Amino acid sequence: MFNLKLAIHSLSFVLSGLQYTLGIAAVSFILGTILGFLFVLMKRSPFLVLRLIANFHVSFMRGTPTLVFLFLLYFGLPYFKIQLPAIICSIICFSIVSSAYICEVLRSSIDAVDYGQWEASTSLGLNYFQTLRRVIVPQAFRISVPPLSNVLLDMIKGTSLAAMITVPDIFQNAKIVGGREFDYMTMYILVALIYWSICLVFEQGQKILEKRLSLY
Repeated sequence: MFNLKLAIHSLSFVLSGLQYTLGIAAVSFILGTILGFLFVLMKRSPFLVLRLIANFHVSFMRGTPTLVFLFLLYFGLPYFKIQLPAIICSIICFSIVSSAYICEVLRSSIDAVDYGQWEASTSLGLNYFQTLRRVIVPQAFRISVPPLSNVLLDMIKGTSLAAMITVPDIFQNAKIVGGREFDYMTMYILVALIYWSICLVFEQGQKILEKRLSLY
């Protein structure tokens, strides 16, 4: 069932796709966080149109399979004479989809900060954005670390979908070896172990970050 010799022999080739897996996840997470925060501001806006747009985005992205949106970008845009590289499509897809989840994480983290902090900041003469930047966001960040880490871990695993549009990540490389050697079982088990190892490293990083933040 599991060919250890094949797994060891093909490990270097499979790991050559790690740069795509981690690169897409990192860029998408950063962009998704920026977009997510913008949607939080839109949700808290006094303008109804902005709130409706933000609510629609969050609802639609959370209720739509990521693979469908990925295919719409890669296979659908050419109908409009737009052809983007697979990597760019992947980054756009994961950034926009993750922004919906990150928006809800940040929104709930900001709401979890005691309302007295807003009142105290107002009494000190801080405006809305100054209060957010100097008082609320630093406290909300501590609260958001565990759920944001979950989003990041899901994104790292979710980048395997990029193999469906030919991005040469670790999953795509494993598929190539599996097809060549007629042993998909070994390669899929190997990929599972690689993803697990990556996530273990990030889990330890999360614990270290939580401990450091608890000291302040």
